Amino acid sequence: MLTLLVTGSCLLLAFKCVKVLPESSTLGPIPFPEDNPMTLEKIELGRKLFFDKRLSVDNSISCADCHHPEKAFTDGLAVSNGVLGRHSERNAPSLLNSAYLERVMFDGELKTLEMQVIVPIQEHVEMGSDMRELLKELRAIPEYEAAAQRIFGRSFDPWVLTRSIAAFERSLISDNSAFDRFYRGDSSAMTASQQRGWELFNNKLYCTQCHPAPHFTTYKVANNGLYADYGKDQGRFRIDLEESSKGFFKVPSLRNISLTAPYMHDGSFLTLKNVLQHYKSGGKNHFNQSPTVVKFDLTVQEEEDLLNFFQSLTDTTYLQNFQ
Repeated sequence: MLTLLVTGSCLLLAFKCVKVLPESSTLGPIPFPEDNPMTLEKIELGRKLFFDKRLSVDNSISCADCHHPEKAFTDGLAVSNGVLGRHSERNAPSLLNSAYLERVMFDGELKTLEMQVIVPIQEHVEMGSDMRELLKELRAIPEYEAAAQRIFGRSFDPWVLTRSIAAFERSLISDNSAFDRFYRGDSSAMTASQQRGWELFNNKLYCTQCHPAPHFTTYKVANNGLYADYGKDQGRFRIDLEESSKGFFKVPSLRNISLTAPYMHDGSFLTLKNVLQHYKSGGKNHFNQSPTVVKFDLTVQEEEDLLNFFQSLTDTTYLQNFQ
C-alpha cells in the first residue's frame, strides 16, 4: 500500500509537495499541481485507466503496452507499437519518478503530466482515439462514472481522465537502489567496483553535467551529438523552429538504466556499452553539440567499473504495487 503524507508548499511552479514514506527518500517531496492533489483513490482510478485498452481506438493498446512496469515503465523497443500496426516516432521513456519532470516529452514542450496524458491517447500512431468519442465510452462504464462522481464530484470528462492518470504516474517512485542506500549512508550497499565507477562518473568524467545525482538528470533539453545530421527528427527544433534547437532532446534520467534498453530518443543503441562508446568517441560533432561532450579514454577496468555503477541504479521495489 502506498502511503502519502501531505507537507508544506514547494517553490516550484506553484506546486505543492507530498512525501512518500519512508522519510529517508533520496529524491525528496513529490511535487504536484495545486489543482490535482494526490489521493490514494485518485491514484487507483488512474492505475485502472493506465492499464485499460479501451482508451485506444481499436481496444488494442493501453498506456501500459508502451510502459511495462517490469521494464521500468518502458517497452524494450526502439519505437513503440501503436494501433492498427502503426509505430510511434520515438523510444518510450520511463515513467518512474516522472513527478519531478519540469518539462514533459522528448522535446520538453509540455509543462505538466496532465497535459502529456492526452497526447498518446489522441496520437494516430499510438492510441488513435477521438477524445469526444472516448469520453462518451468511458462515461458509460458504471465503475468509471461512479469513481468520477465520488472523487471529483463531476461526470467523467477530460479533467477526470487527465488528473487521475497523472496522479497515478506521480506515484511511481523508484528510490531504493543500491546507490540510494549508499547515498543515504550505507557504505556497504555498493560493491567496490560500483564505488569506483561512481567516482569516475562523479569526479573524473563529465557525466554529472547532464546526469547529476540524485535524480541523474538536469530535466533540461540538450544535444549530445548523437548524429551529425538528425534527419527527419530534429528534436526541440520542431517546436520552436529555432536553428539553435536542432538536435535538442530531453536529458533522460539514468535511474534503472539497466532495465530501459534500447537507448536514445530513437532507440538506436541496444546496449550500455554502445552508449558508453558514443560518449568515449566524443559524439558526431553536430553544430549544436553540447561542449561538455568530449572524447575520453577508459581502461578496461574503468569501463567495467562504470558499467557496474550503472547497475547500482536499478531499483525494482516499485513493482510491489503491481503484484
